[in-house]
Amino acid sequence: MSALTVAIASDHGGIELRKSLVQLLETLGITYQEFGPETPESVDYPELAFTVSKKVTSGEVNRGILICGTGVGMSIAANKVPGVRCALVGDTFTAHATREHNDSNVIALGARVVGSGLASDIVKVWLNAEYEGGRHANRIDQITAFEREYL
Repeated sequence: MSALTVAIASDHGGIELRKSLVQLLETLGITYQEFGPETPESVDYPELAFTVSKKVTSGEVNRGILICGTGVGMSIAANKVPGVRCALVGDTFTAHATREHNDSNVIALGARVVGSGLASDIVKVWLNAEYEGGRHANRIDQITAFEREYL
């Protein structure tokens, strides 16, 4: 897992959770790039989601973690970037399944929905899970082909 590089960002609603997860990444020895405000003044989440998503799709980082109040806005914005498969995750089962079945390369978390303990568990599970391919590859290929129609 330490060979991974992760981009992590939050809006103003997710600063504390972002900082907690940055500490987790450091503990795990994972290289990361961090984005987002340091103060609670309101910021717009789309640009942060786009920044992380473009870093993932360019190959500059392997995976992305996005945090806002609910995770919904970040996930919607991230999924507008071609090549991103962002999943809004609130439990460890979904974190595992979205990597294995959907080859998710970005996850979104809601700072007002999950606490730091659960968020840490989710991130650890997600970072350790591997895409299975096989029967799932056809589905990912269908998504990618549809996406290409609109590029």
